[in-house]
Amino acid sequence: MSSSNHSSENSTRKTSVQGSKTMNKKQLKVWFLIPLIVFIGLLVMLYMRLGKPTDIVTNTALERPVPPFELPLLSDTSRIMTNDNLPDQPFLLNVWGSWCPTCIIEHPFLMQLEERGVNLVGVNYKDDIGDALSYLNRGGDPFSMSIQDLSGQFALDLGLTGAPETFVVDGKGVIRQHIIGEVNESNWQSRITPCLMVLNDANDKNISPDPAQVAEACK
Repeated sequence: MSSSNHSSENSTRKTSVQGSKTMNKKQLKVWFLIPLIVFIGLLVMLYMRLGKPTDIVTNTALERPVPPFELPLLSDTSRIMTNDNLPDQPFLLNVWGSWCPTCIIEHPFLMQLEERGVNLVGVNYKDDIGDALSYLNRGGDPFSMSIQDLSGQFALDLGLTGAPETFVVDGKGVIRQHIIGEVNESNWQSRITPCLMVLNDANDKNISPDPAQVAEACK
């Protein structure tokens, strides 16, 4: 083979190697650019969120009547409870489950409220009936009645975000306050008691509670 052919082959190989190196450099640049593009995108998203509210807004039944329900009584599932079985005076509607660790923490305080004469209605949420009844047998039953919400649909209609949660209901069956998490001495004194005082006063006078007072006391 002539020297000119060797030279041509070498030249071709060099061009191929150089082209391969150029492609590798381009690929490396692309791989380095991807994280940078993602990072810039995140910065843009964060900038767009500046000054906007970050609270999650839940679709609760606040300021509306307790959603319609037909659910079995926990203590006797052959009996079906409806809105007509709810108290005609202000009460607490407490969503609970035997599987819920915070419910266990909350339970002794609910027993204290029952001893103080507070009317509590329980909503047993997505629970095994045997476990739920054993739970009440062990810790005591603070509820005037508990309804069994096995599917969880009623709790969703209430606007539940997770057990335990408590809804303060007036004598007309309208939900006036939503407590997320456990009821304890702190929020009982600071939030629930002022709300109940306004609702009980209106109920004693057989009138609808003043909206301004409710807005202030039941926030």
